[in-house]
This record gives sequence, C-alpha cells and structure tokens, in this order.
Amino acid sequence: MSPDSCSTGAHSTGAHSTDAHSTDAHSTDAFSTDAFSIDAAPVEPGAVLAPLAARYVSWLRLPAARTSDTSGEDPALVRAMPVVLRVERATPPERTPLLEAAASAAVAVCLDPRAGVGGEWHDAVASWIGGRIRKVSRRARGAHWAAVQELPGVTVAVPSGDGVAEVRALVPGLVAEAPKEVSRLQIAGTDLPPDQPGEPAPGRPVVWLNPAVELTVGKAAAQVGHASMILAAALPAADLAAWYADELRCAVRVASERRWRAVLDAVPNGAATGRSTVLVRDAGFTEVAPGTVTCAAQWLPA
Repeated sequence: MSPDSCSTGAHSTGAHSTDAHSTDAHSTDAFSTDAFSIDAAPVEPGAVLAPLAARYVSWLRLPAARTSDTSGEDPALVRAMPVVLRVERATPPERTPLLEAAASAAVAVCLDPRAGVGGEWHDAVASWIGGRIRKVSRRARGAHWAAVQELPGVTVAVPSGDGVAEVRALVPGLVAEAPKEVSRLQIAGTDLPPDQPGEPAPGRPVVWLNPAVELTVGKAAAQVGHASMILAAALPAADLAAWYADELRCAVRVASERRWRAVLDAVPNGAATGRSTVLVRDAGFTEVAPGTVTCAAQWLPA
C-alpha cells in the first residue's frame, strides 16, 4: 500500500456545520486514503487527541444551553475540518457506506503521522483539537471532487453497491480562509435515502446513531466523525493499535430503541480514557437542539 493510500478506501496529499466537544476503485476490501498508511506507526494519541480526551467528561456534564455558547470566540478564528462527500448525480452512494467512510476519514487525519509533533499537519490539527472539533460537510462531484484531492487530507472509500462510497476529510483550518476548492462546494441539501445495511461485521467499532434524532447525511457525517475521534482518544493504546491495523474501519448503524438504551447505560461517569463506549453531544448549531446526544461509538472487539 502506498504511503498516501489506505484501503477501506482512502486518498491524501501533503459542510454541514456541526460542533461537538466531544478514486474509482471497486475493491470489496478497500479502505483507501492518499494520506494514510498502515505501514507507518499511528500518531501517539496522547500527543494529538489528549485535549479531546481531557474535556470529554466535562462536556457531557455541561448544561445543554452552554454547549452552544460561543460568546468567547472570535468569528475570524473559528476552525473546522472540511468533510467532503462524493455524491455523483448519476451514481450516488448508499447512505451507510458514506457515513462509514466519513467516520474513518476524520480519525485518519488525526492519527496520520503527519499530524504528529514535527509533522506538516501538526500545528493545524492540534490548534483545531484544542478547541471545538467543528466539522463542515460539503458535497462534491466530477471535477470539483477531483480538485479537493489535491488538498491535504485523507480520502476513504467503502464498498457501496457495485461501486464505492468516498469521503475526503481535509486538514482543519480557519473557516474564513477555506480554499476556493472547498468554499464553492454546497453545504445544504445533502441527503440520501435510508438503506438496509444489515448487522455490523464483528471485530470493529460501531457508531450507533440515535434512533430518535433525524439527521441529514451531511450532519450525520460530521457526527460520526466526532464519534470516531472521541473513541480514539478514549481507547487504551493496545486497542487503538489494533483498530489502526484494521485501517480504522468502523460500522455505522441506526440503533434500535432497545440498543440505544443499552448503549447509554454502558457509558460510565469516571475517567475520560479507557472507555469502550463514548457519546457525541452536539452543540446544536444546526438541525438539533443544544446538548442533544446524536450518536455513540462503541468498541466491540471480536
């Protein structure tokens, strides 16, 4: 596998706005990224994701109204990770594989060796993780999709029907300084119909979507990206290494009401690290009320 490629299906080179504190390949096994390689050691999570782990518990306990408080922020300094969803007009992907690609791509950027201390992405990623981990999902097709492949980030492709579902997570930056290849892409109106993905494959993390909350695919893509990052921050080093060796693949499913209750019951109130289940609590800037738990990530080893 090349240094710039990770196969569920990713791609890299050197939105739907949401906030939580918290390639035409057709390989059935592909998870590819042009910026991510399992041949390289993952970034030590303590170096990049530690700020996220440190504030996870306090974010869960924050009063709902305070999750959306941005009174202390300078709008010119707001940072976000662009998450670009490939949605071709003639051959749109299935919803679930697209969300699975989004979850893997977001965490792949954070664990890429280039995000480590001294790496070319480190300052941008660390500055973003040190604040709200905003993501802005946008859709692209054709030449616009090809153009974002030239920007620093990771593309992940997950099998979808007879083709693949592709998402590129870009290195975070100032929203006000987004390159034209990103700013011209549409944010609103990105949605795909529900699909029937079946039971998740054993041995990899699952992101469970709250069955009581309706999200567009753009909003959901950002939420599952939050979930994968928080899970990576919380996992013990051995479990994170095993996930990394599996190319950070994960499943995304809408939980049944019974499953959702069980997931919520599995969340402890103790330390932020060493957890096998983590929750995403949204700030409520779009689509949901402040403090809404939109999804949960669960480590389910085989």
